[in-house]
Amino acid sequence: MLKFISILSLFILFHSDVIEEVSWNENYKLTWSDFKGAPNNQTDAVAITASGITFSYSIKKTSNKVHSFKTLVKAYFYPEHSWCKKEMVDDNILRHEQLHFDITELHARLFRQQIAKIKPSLDIDNQLDQLHQSINKQLSLMQNSYDEETNHSINTEAQIKWQESVAKQLKTLEKFKSKS
Repeated sequence: MLKFISILSLFILFHSDVIEEVSWNENYKLTWSDFKGAPNNQTDAVAITASGITFSYSIKKTSNKVHSFKTLVKAYFYPEHSWCKKEMVDDNILRHEQLHFDITELHARLFRQQIAKIKPSLDIDNQLDQLHQSINKQLSLMQNSYDEETNHSINTEAQIKWQESVAKQLKTLEKFKSKS
């Protein structure tokens, strides 16, 4: 019984430090209940989506040769860091926020596509790290362009164009989609 309590205590201790995250899934769409962070009333923004790409890898090598490598790339939404001003949001804004998450998944797919082209070599870790940095820059640029061109969802015509474009790109890269 003491062993069980110790393990349970360790689980609770480590679990409290875990950041809540929602892994991107084509069958799951965000709802306003996913936005659990405290709204920032010092800004005109009515909603913020916190999403990002996590990346890890392992390399199997000897002193003078890399034999293989494995990677894990995931697109996540972070509920505790995402927020909305509930009295000001609507379905159009929710679609806008969902597309921010979809853009994150798009870049996770682009990342996986680029990783698939890499051949094992002694500088594989540098290649992967540089690719990760490059993808994150591209992701940030696209997120900013999306907000600018749609005027944060106000320009509905631009919003529709972005939704169609991202959907088409996701379809093209379906082979590299996130696995649940």
